[in-house]
Amino acid sequence: MKNIVVLTGAGISAESGIKTFRDDNGLWEGHDVMQVASPQGFEKNPELVLDFYNKRRRQLKGVHPNAAHLALKELEDKYEVTIITQNVDDLHERAGSEKVIHLHGELFKVRSTFDKELIFDWKDDLNVGDFCEFNSQLRPHIVWFGEEVPLLETAALKVEKADILIIIGTSMQVYPAAGLKDFAPPHCQMYFIDPKPAISEHKNLSIIAEKASTGVKKLVEELLKA
Repeated sequence: MKNIVVLTGAGISAESGIKTFRDDNGLWEGHDVMQVASPQGFEKNPELVLDFYNKRRRQLKGVHPNAAHLALKELEDKYEVTIITQNVDDLHERAGSEKVIHLHGELFKVRSTFDKELIFDWKDDLNVGDFCEFNSQLRPHIVWFGEEVPLLETAALKVEKADILIIIGTSMQVYPAAGLKDFAPPHCQMYFIDPKPAISEHKNLSIIAEKASTGVKKLVEELLKA
């Protein structure tokens, strides 16, 4: 069974109604990114940061996987599939995908500020005063700017074994995630699905210049026939 590794970004979730965090002006929901997505921002104004993620969490409860998420699940009938996502939503899991690596954390989880290995499922609002058993504040289980990406090595090892690499809805301009494609072996066939592709085709790279819902469906149909 061939290995397919899928890298997904904000473009795949946008079609489910999830706003991409960063607007054209560089603000996230009207906030400077460092206010709501950095350890320094959390230390300075935890109420603001928690409120920001509470709103994202509430929004996530009201959306559903789209055709692209559902099509990726179909690939598991014929291939060994691992999804590496930069998204913090759970739409891949809700679509039924079995193996999902969240590079930037998960919105429906929180963790202790005392011990980062203490991670809890959390679907409601998180407030100042919500503590772990060590009497320390809980925080969103999100990789903020300036923090290491703990699952990056795990993701790179998966890409190293890929026969097919599919990149969906991400500019591949943001590092370290953008560097993952460089771990693909020489024989790996790559597909890039994005309405405004920022890279060019070459021998091992095919571009599908479409939005995720239509582009993924076309590619999945092709791969299932192969």
